[in-house]
Amino acid sequence: MPKNFVSNKDETLHMFQNSFLEVLTRIHFLVPVYIFLPVIFFMGYLSVFEYHLSFLIIVLMITCGLAVWTLTEYVLHRFIFHWELPGKIGQRIHFIFHGVHHDYPSDSKRLVMVPTISIPLAALFYFLFRFVFGSMLVSPFFIGFMVGYLIYDMTHYAVHHFNLKSPFWLEMKNHHMRHHYMDAEHGYGVSSKIWDYVFRTTFRLK
Repeated sequence: MPKNFVSNKDETLHMFQNSFLEVLTRIHFLVPVYIFLPVIFFMGYLSVFEYHLSFLIIVLMITCGLAVWTLTEYVLHRFIFHWELPGKIGQRIHFIFHGVHHDYPSDSKRLVMVPTISIPLAALFYFLFRFVFGSMLVSPFFIGFMVGYLIYDMTHYAVHHFNLKSPFWLEMKNHHMRHHYMDAEHGYGVSSKIWDYVFRTTFRLK
């Protein structure tokens, strides 16, 4: 992927002439929390009061869900967001989904996933995990998965716009900034760097 950086200001550009479509490309960073936090609580309710799962099982499945999210985040970022189909149509699709973020990385309204994408993806993953784990165990597993997703979205916004001071968060910020400004073909992890180490896509720094 070529280096496409254009602006470091909190500004954007119009991607569609249609005003309705244009509105759908922008979102306040807290919207995913408002949408998916009730889902997380509902899954918790099902786990405890409907399925009467033990505390150990709930903790274990939540942990598994978090772990699976970190891998999902890496795979989506590396193989979907950075995948570009040939031709101008392919370039256009790539730009809409992720290229615009590399051109305008500080655009505060295009840093978290819009509901038109996140909701269908969440539903798809839910039914996939339900098929794998069954109707009972999927509830605590999906809690971990969606908590991981919210951590990812909030981390992504924070590393671009918050004044981070702790060593841990500064390192996460530096990791993501290297992806933007040094080498877009490495450093695909945003909320976790573990899969960059596993798949050897960490940065080759001198």
